[in-house]
Amino acid sequence: MAKFLIKGGNKLEGEIKLSGNKNSALKLIPACLASTEKSVLTNVPDISDVRVILQIIEKLGAKVTFEKNVVEIDPSGLNSFEPDSDLCAKLRASVVLAAPLLVRFGRAVITPPGGDQIGDRLLDTHFNLMQKLGVNFERKDGKFYLSWDKRLSGRVFLEEASVTATEMGLIMASSMNEEVIIEDAAAEPHVEDLAKFLCKMGAKISGIGTNTLVCSGGNLHGAEHKVMPDHIEGGTFAIASAITGGKVKINDFNINNYHMILNYLGNMGIKYEIEKESLVILPSKLKAQRRKFQTRPWPGFPTDLMSPFIVLATQTEGTILCHDWMYEWRMFFVDDLIGMGANILIADPHRVIVSGPTKLISDRLFCKDIRAGISVILAAMVAEGTSTIENVEVVNRGYEDIQNRLTSLGASIKRED
Repeated sequence: MAKFLIKGGNKLEGEIKLSGNKNSALKLIPACLASTEKSVLTNVPDISDVRVILQIIEKLGAKVTFEKNVVEIDPSGLNSFEPDSDLCAKLRASVVLAAPLLVRFGRAVITPPGGDQIGDRLLDTHFNLMQKLGVNFERKDGKFYLSWDKRLSGRVFLEEASVTATEMGLIMASSMNEEVIIEDAAAEPHVEDLAKFLCKMGAKISGIGTNTLVCSGGNLHGAEHKVMPDHIEGGTFAIASAITGGKVKINDFNINNYHMILNYLGNMGIKYEIEKESLVILPSKLKAQRRKFQTRPWPGFPTDLMSPFIVLATQTEGTILCHDWMYEWRMFFVDDLIGMGANILIADPHRVIVSGPTKLISDRLFCKDIRAGISVILAAMVAEGTSTIENVEVVNRGYEDIQNRLTSLGASIKRED
């Protein structure tokens, strides 16, 4: 188990280039299996979750190379429709593999996925969508046995705007000749990225970026695609710059993915400049200009940024309510911040009240999940003294080479294995 030793108090200064989007890459890779031809993905983040899903598809018979953020996938030798259960238990995105396996074999055996324990993330919407497309399933021996003998087209209304269910529906519908309409679809940037890739593979999809997607396809072919930059990482670096009082230029920036993020950061007093494909975070006096901040489906404030946002709130003048309605365990990491001296009241599993600014002191901390992990790293960077952050492998699941990238901006981080 690795740990970081972080000495707080350093301003971040300089430039940083965003990595490829984690949530996008973990769906683009399974989508490659829906064809029998080779596909190439560029700007793929070199993170452990990507490494795991590549291992899974290799065990299914695909040929994979991954060098310098470029993944080549040849799925022609795919010979199994049952992904390795131990590897699937390591990440949530493994459930998406059901879609291309059903496309290729008409069968799939899926183990309930793993990943961060941040609350109930049920598969009801996913299976409801698959059933409407004609999939039958049975659960036994801790696995889901899926069969797709009769492919149904028509309208599919999602019970909730689930990102993963929408992505699975897009992959499956792209293999069908008749039109499928997905209503109440998720519209997150990584859903849009997947839709654009499927179009390159031969699908016809309209309504991209909206909550109604009209999709059809047939025999998909291989394609090349660049993974979009990670806007969650962009928001994280923006917060890191602001709380340390530094000036950081964030490159590979797409304003279309930041409207609500910049709205919220601006309401915390963060000043910034937008240049061509860059966001510059300026030294700012942090002062809250509103009392309540909450997550909601896209284009609202993303849940994956709420944990870093709470750290920002501890360094901002004012008392605010932070509300994440999605995951009931998302907020529990704030115990660590309270131990560091933060003035935080846990109202319930979904809401905390933060009063700031407060001077944080160093502590021994543990990375509970990807977003909580990066958040305690941010807190340690502004704390007085040297903090020890354990279980940092969790952060490596979602943030590429985070130690060296933060160090290049001036942070004091040492790794011990």
